Amino acid sequence: MAKSSKKHHVYTLLVEVGRKSGDGLPEGATGAALMCYASGVDEAEAVRETVAILKQADMAPLDVTGYGTEDERRKQGHEIDADEAALMARALEENAVIVADVTPFFDDGTGHEGGSA
Repeated sequence: MAKSSKKHHVYTLLVEVGRKSGDGLPEGATGAALMCYASGVDEAEAVRETVAILKQADMAPLDVTGYGTEDERRKQGHEIDADEAALMARALEENAVIVADVTPFFDDGTGHEGGSA
């Protein structure tokens, strides 16, 4: 991929995924939420790159929620700890998508999805 002369930023994205054969999610999970840090010249590029990489990894992205850049999040009052800041710096340095956290969803028997079990 050609290097862009535009400045890249790291965006925090929450990606909801469904099930797909080979996705690596635990047995019985109905999907998952993935917290990702993705580099891009804008949020739209970061989302496109993240979705493409997750599809290559046999994941089934359903929805993406963007939370902005580190600076934007701090201005909104988000607390960003040293570990999270380090992952963001790594995503920027490597022009990469980093999946920082995976929270599987399990059907709680009521037809509504519950959190991780």
